[in-house]
Amino acid sequence: MSKNRNPFLCPSDISFKSWPANNKAMPETPPFGTLTAERYFLEVLGNLQRCDLPDQLKNSPFLKCIVIGNGGVLRNRNLGEKINSYDVVIRLNKGPVIGYENDVGNKTTFRFCYPESFFNDRSQHDVNTTIVFIPFKSVDLRWLKEVLLKKKVSLRGFWKKPPLNLIYKNNQIRILNPSIVQRAAFKLLNLPKTVPWLKPPQYPTTGIIAISMAFTMCDVVHIAGFKYDAKNPNSTLHYYGKEIMSSMNKMVYHDVRAEQLLLNDLRSSNRIFDLTGNF
Repeated sequence: MSKNRNPFLCPSDISFKSWPANNKAMPETPPFGTLTAERYFLEVLGNLQRCDLPDQLKNSPFLKCIVIGNGGVLRNRNLGEKINSYDVVIRLNKGPVIGYENDVGNKTTFRFCYPESFFNDRSQHDVNTTIVFIPFKSVDLRWLKEVLLKKKVSLRGFWKKPPLNLIYKNNQIRILNPSIVQRAAFKLLNLPKTVPWLKPPQYPTTGIIAISMAFTMCDVVHIAGFKYDAKNPNSTLHYYGKEIMSSMNKMVYHDVRAEQLLLNDLRSSNRIFDLTGNF
């Protein structure tokens, strides 16, 4: 993909597909579980005001971007001022800013979320942030439509209760183009394209998907906060909170080891630079 290409889904990008007859494997095209969900995409997009890049990025001749992971390695590193100096700062899920400015900065260009991870802390609200919504299943699109229209929200189909309303305005929300997720899953991580029907699928983490998007639109990609101490189950998982590493080791939908190997390869080949050191 060429640099500065719009990474967000627009109505003109959608083409309708059919579910293969007698199919016993998940479709190879993400978002996972959303094949034949085109009408849901169109309904949600019809309720969003924009599907393009923010105005300040549209005509930028050069973009230096950083993706901020939520790893505990960010604690006491005093990288906040450095992080704020990037043209584009991408944050993940519920990683807070206020109260952690010295270590993680306070600039947020994009924040990646899906319903169960949606960042909805009013005390942390930033009017300059664009939410990048990642739908992994059809009910994710249903949820977004319902909260946008301020309708009664169905909680059926979620592994964790999502918010019932949003702190962000309509023009702050974009839907990530599924091709970005596809690239993260199959080009970067080489995940299997088909999964036995009863076996849980493996997804890229939000962080890997964010890096995939950065590759499509940025001239330089740096990262910070992606290092985890997998050998120490009692080590701090995030730069915030008290959750420990053992909770990540229980995840069945992500291959943390494979992602760390990928990040090491990207670093070694100089495709990314890591502000927080070796993996």
